[in-house]
Amino acid sequence: MTSSLATAFAVQAAQLLADPVAHGPWAGGFSPWFLLFPLFWILVIGLIIFFARRTWRRNHEWATARGGESVLRERYARGEIDETEYRQRLEVLRGDSRGDSRGNRR
Repeated sequence: MTSSLATAFAVQAAQLLADPVAHGPWAGGFSPWFLLFPLFWILVIGLIIFFARRTWRRNHEWATARGGESVLRERYARGEIDETEYRQRLEVLRGDSRGDSRGNRR
């Protein structure tokens, strides 16, 4: 009986020692892979925020640049300014350095 008990303990000890070798050192349920899931989602959320801010910034800059032109178009459409004044102010807004319509440089 003692020999069978000793044999059973030896077999269980051998299995305990063999399990980490057979299944790797993380066989107890803890794995370094669990770190990849939060890192993946942090990366995805970070990229969404990055591209959203980049898109918003481009749209904001475009709207700011075109804001003056839209106000000028509205004033022209309401008849507050005539065509020559509209074109002159539009050139100023666009930073046009070509000069006036006759080709003269300023």
